[in-house]
Amino acid sequence: MDIRFDEQVVIVTGAGNGLGKSHALEFARRGAKVVVNDLGATLDGHNQSSDAAQAVVAEIESFGGQALANGANVTDAAAVAAMVQETMDRFGRIDVVINNAGILRDSTFHKMSLADFQMVMDVHMTGTLNVTHAVWPIMREQNYGRVVVTTSSSGLYGNFGQSNYGAAKMAVYGLINTLKLEGEKYNLRCNAIAPVAWTRMTSEIFPPEVEELFAAEKVTPGVIFLASKDAPNGAVLAAGGNGFARTAIVESPGMNLGNDASPEDIAANWTTIADIEGANEPHQGIEQVEKFAALAGAGK
Repeated sequence: MDIRFDEQVVIVTGAGNGLGKSHALEFARRGAKVVVNDLGATLDGHNQSSDAAQAVVAEIESFGGQALANGANVTDAAAVAAMVQETMDRFGRIDVVINNAGILRDSTFHKMSLADFQMVMDVHMTGTLNVTHAVWPIMREQNYGRVVVTTSSSGLYGNFGQSNYGAAKMAVYGLINTLKLEGEKYNLRCNAIAPVAWTRMTSEIFPPEVEELFAAEKVTPGVIFLASKDAPNGAVLAAGGNGFARTAIVESPGMNLGNDASPEDIAANWTTIADIEGANEPHQGIEQVEKFAALAGAGK
């Protein structure tokens, strides 16, 4: 069955280039009306131009699609609210939000300024928060919505020189872990994409010979799936080079060390505590509480 977005409205942030552009074009090809949001800034967040967003809109219109260019800075809640209102005025609904906008200011932690750390957090985390918070009441009211955030292996596993980026990318994952629960009864599903792609942000990291292998277009099928009517809820999908994998945080079975457990007891039993065999993937935090309560009961 084809995945289509006919009569649906999709907002894609950071859609003037790279991954966002690829996502926007594919949504339009599949029938969506697309809001192409892009500040037109450089990789570190400086300079601004609407040219990139306008070019994507022109490309969408060239094959008969409908699109709207928007230059709102996702860190500015008022500008985001205006973008959402413009979208509603133009199209009357919002079905999907793809939080893709991002910048880089890489440096080792001991050399990084707090300003550069905060700026990356503002764009990735606060930007995702602003856009999602603005559309959330609309999606609840219409009893339908799909939210995709962009996480990264830098947040999930760490990457040298990217403490700011990694922290921000793990934060957006934490956000959807709660939103997946709060939105469930309103048919709102929230997922994350963890892309590996050749873009402006990675062109200085990846060797030139992998540009074709890791083309942005090879990540977009994952985003389309996560935004579809039959999407999962709360999933993290890693994607790159036509490969796809689900990422999950799991917890070992653990053990109860009895009353008056000491740090020495933990050290003596660390191999068992850390053994991941038989691990489970909690759907929500209360499951951890329930597990430790069960362990405590079994240890009596």
